[in-house]
Amino acid sequence: MSFRVGLGHDTHRLIAGRPLILGGVRVEHETGLDGHSDADVLLHAITDALLGAAALGDIGELFPNTDKQWENADSAIFVKAAWSKLNESGWKIVNLDCTIHAERPKLSAFKSTIAAQIAQLLGLDQTQVNVKAKTGEKVGPIGRQEAISADAIVLIERSA
Repeated sequence: MSFRVGLGHDTHRLIAGRPLILGGVRVEHETGLDGHSDADVLLHAITDALLGAAALGDIGELFPNTDKQWENADSAIFVKAAWSKLNESGWKIVNLDCTIHAERPKLSAFKSTIAAQIAQLLGLDQTQVNVKAKTGEKVGPIGRQEAISADAIVLIERSA
């Protein structure tokens, strides 16, 4: 069997007047993430992890933020497209591990819902998806509540 690992990361600043979407789940909060699409940092990190694992480029190449068609787009579109490219290239996902970095809101109550949403998007069993949440310990842009970031790592294997 052939295995590969992909790593994804994304950061967006927090602003008033936008919904906060993390892993395809709306999280009630007084600020949301600023970006061209819905700015879902977790789904953006997952998209990059999937593409990177199969050496298929990155999210900016497939969905440039200069293209009007992606303005306010649901980031689930990006994940599904990356997953489709991965499958077409003969790969399948073994597991996905994700971390959301946010001082606020506290995300422990949302982690299992987010993991279930991601598993559903990717056609995976929920045991193949893990979501963790970390604060910035009041340090840097995360700790000062200026931004939220996410990391994702995926293990893929060649389809039989």
